[in-house]
Amino acid sequence: MNILRQAIIVTLITAVCAGGYHFLIKTKPEPPKLPQIKKVKDIEAMRLRKVDFPILVETFGTVEPQTKSTLSPEVAGRVTEISGSLREGGFFEAGDVLLKIESIDYEAGVTIAAGELAQAEATLREEEARAEQAAEDWKRLGRKEEPSDLVLRKPQLAEARARLASAEARLTQARKDLERTTLRAPYAGQVLEKNVDVGQYVSPSTVIARIFGVDYAEIKLPLKKEQLGFVEVPEHYRGDANVDAPDGPKVRLHTEFGGDEVSWDGTIVRAQSSIDTMSFQLFVVAQVKDPYARREDGKPPLKVGLFVNAEITGKTLKDVFVLPASALREGREVLIVGDGDVLESREVHIVWKEEGADAKDNVIIDEGLKDGEVVCLTPLGYGAVGAKVIPTIDGEAPPARPGEGGPGKKPAKP
Repeated sequence: MNILRQAIIVTLITAVCAGGYHFLIKTKPEPPKLPQIKKVKDIEAMRLRKVDFPILVETFGTVEPQTKSTLSPEVAGRVTEISGSLREGGFFEAGDVLLKIESIDYEAGVTIAAGELAQAEATLREEEARAEQAAEDWKRLGRKEEPSDLVLRKPQLAEARARLASAEARLTQARKDLERTTLRAPYAGQVLEKNVDVGQYVSPSTVIARIFGVDYAEIKLPLKKEQLGFVEVPEHYRGDANVDAPDGPKVRLHTEFGGDEVSWDGTIVRAQSSIDTMSFQLFVVAQVKDPYARREDGKPPLKVGLFVNAEITGKTLKDVFVLPASALREGREVLIVGDGDVLESREVHIVWKEEGADAKDNVIIDEGLKDGEVVCLTPLGYGAVGAKVIPTIDGEAPPARPGEGGPGKKPAKP
């Protein structure tokens, strides 16, 4: 009896719970219905126009001198005089006297060589007279055969002439050594490093100073392989009659001095002979004329060792479209505002991207778009294709439509 009673109680409890569950399901309140959001969105857009776009290739480099040298004396001696220009940072012109070495020994050498030359000349004259006398004596003796060279003193005459030539050479060398006691500037330049002073003994192995030319400055600029196709790089080819290649494109170099932007104009003059194996880039050389000349704007000179940014004038792309990079989707698609202001996806070909600190973050497109089409500039989600939009084209709001409160406004609620 107890087991039967427990079974009845369990059955009743199960039935009550099931009934209550069905009652709650049937009597639950309906959830509120939210108003349906229309697929109409205000967007910024632009109308496409074909343009000619001049490319500026941005790169960078460090200023180097075109010519640099190590100055060493050609004779030994004690330094007696140093020019005021021979100091670090000092400027000099070609032919300026930079340093003098004690010359008394070399002056004596010139005097001795001149005496030896005079003696050799006198010896030669004597031998010439003896040779003439020997020829006359041979004739007076009535000999019919030709006299030998020894009779005519030809060996002695040749020896005298050789001694004269040797004496002349020694005098020339002595005068050259005397001249070399005065060290002159080989070109117009500036002193990078000075290593000697007055009273110091120097020899041909002594490094007096390190200098560089100031007629031109050069900057090696790396170009990526993607950039090379857009720059007219001056190239040399085997068999060319003219060693110097024509000047290449113009380049603008710029940097900051004390918060002020300073720039210099130069020209690409050549490319290096090989691709850099570390970066896989080709270095081209920009040249700036007279970098240390005083400027009318009072800006500083283009100093050696200065790091500069560069903008190389590249090719001009014809009939292309310029879009902000933000208009791209997945890197190669844009949204077109089509018929009925409905968004369509379009794949495009990007021929150039502006890069660098001063770039405007634009992309240049040459295929996939048509003149006069409208491109969406507002970033939208992936489900935007097929949506209806209200475009503001080139900053101008669309005209008011029936039921709208005014230009560019959303439709008024009923």
